[in-house]
Amino acid sequence: MTLRIHRADFSDPRLAAFLQAHLDELAPTAPPESRHALDLSGLRQPGVRLWVGERDDGIAATGALAALGQEHEEVKSMRTDPRRRGSGVGRAMLRHLLGDAASRGVRQLSLETGSTEFFAPARALYAGAGFVACGPFGDYRDDPHSVYMTLTLPLRTPAPSAPSLLTKRAPNPEGCGTRSHPS
Repeated sequence: MTLRIHRADFSDPRLAAFLQAHLDELAPTAPPESRHALDLSGLRQPGVRLWVGERDDGIAATGALAALGQEHEEVKSMRTDPRRRGSGVGRAMLRHLLGDAASRGVRQLSLETGSTEFFAPARALYAGAGFVACGPFGDYRDDPHSVYMTLTLPLRTPAPSAPSLLTKRAPNPEGCGTRSHPS
């Protein structure tokens, strides 16, 4: 089944339900002050771009990019329907986000994800795409419930699905965004 990825239609009640399920699923993983997922109103803010991945039977995934600076954005609201986990849907969404960011001249993507075992598949997905650990960025602070990762995108990119889209970053305990090296 083909995954169709398109910009979010915020009037779609299926999207609201999918995103609420995301928040509900994350609730037991960390205390409220350590949960950073955006709700529907946060995803509607200027500077946030949300995509939906659909298959014939409904929403399979979401992913967003939120502006942090002129050439720096944050990956947000990555969620795969639990029935689809392990099927490549999340990887396809992440590849789409990387391609969109690179096509708009974004040079760096960073993200925050959880530190518990529940988030191990997400951390593996991001590491497999070239993201590396870094310190807190933006408004984040050190938090034992969070893992911070970053990726530098090349200036000119081939097609979004090409593996050469990725340049690895050196781990930076000072925060994301100040040191890089070619892979």
